[in-house]
Amino acid sequence: MSVYNTDFQLVKRALDSVLNQDFQDFELIVIDDGSDKDPDNNLLNYAIDHEDKITYLRHSNCSQSMSINKGVKFSSGEYITMIDADDEYKPNHLSMCLKEIKNADLISTKTHTIVDKEEDYYVPDKFNLEKGIHVDDCVLFATLFGRREVFLNIDFKGDYAADSNFYESAAKKYLVKKVNLRTYIYYRNIPNSITFKLKQKNSKITNKPIKYAPSIN
Repeated sequence: MSVYNTDFQLVKRALDSVLNQDFQDFELIVIDDGSDKDPDNNLLNYAIDHEDKITYLRHSNCSQSMSINKGVKFSSGEYITMIDADDEYKPNHLSMCLKEIKNADLISTKTHTIVDKEEDYYVPDKFNLEKGIHVDDCVLFATLFGRREVFLNIDFKGDYAADSNFYESAAKKYLVKKVNLRTYIYYRNIPNSITFKLKQKNSKITNKPIKYAPSIN
């Protein structure tokens, strides 16, 4: 998990959801990407309270992608996955991903998506920032789950669409698949979330409203 100035109550929700998995043979590496809005050191104290499961790392702000790349190098597990600091896992997320990965090197899952309005199901298409693409048709960063080898050999690069670019690069060398598993809870209704900011940023770049297709769900 990479964390940068996310409200601690949201971070705690995410961390709790990992610690409460029905599969418990994991290590949780938390990378503080230079946060400066946690004066009470809530995140560090949480990590200390759960140091049997959590490794806490901190460095100066350098982006989510670079933070995850560094975290991968500190990992020791056979498989690697992520969680965004403002999302959460359902209790069986890890165990279900382990079942799905048996016939692949890397998977991307769908999500249980929380929205306030229909348009929140859509994010800017990396090929055309004026067009919206449904989250079910995307590869989402934190739903990636795969063998450690994949993450060691391929870095996340840049910010927007780093997830799909990683998946496409992996597909050239490894067996990848997208599965219809919705055990990752993806919050699209948080104003300060990473995806919300990216959506706003890319809307401003195009200087035009994003066009949304009707939802098929």
